Amino acid sequence: MNNENSFPLAALPGLGPKSAQWLAQVGIITEQQLRKLGPVRAFLLLERGCSVKPSLNFLYAMVGALEERHWQDVALHDKARLLMELESYREMDQFFE
Repeated sequence: MNNENSFPLAALPGLGPKSAQWLAQVGIITEQQLRKLGPVRAFLLLERGCSVKPSLNFLYAMVGALEERHWQDVALHDKARLLMELESYREMDQFFE
């Protein structure tokens, strides 16, 4: 990956200092880390380990930040896919607990 993917998360459009702070609580501090993990898995980590329970809008914002899209566009066009992916990860997690 190139250096542009190592920027701090707060530098990404749609993610600000608070979003970056929440992600840092679960060990995600760069765009590269978020890309590698993926927004859905990052969202699950936030649900388990962040001091603030994330909303689905935060999931959409992470996707939008990585794809250079507005979170509302992501929510409108990708909501069903993201919710299905989120549910699949939750089911896998239950299987391995």
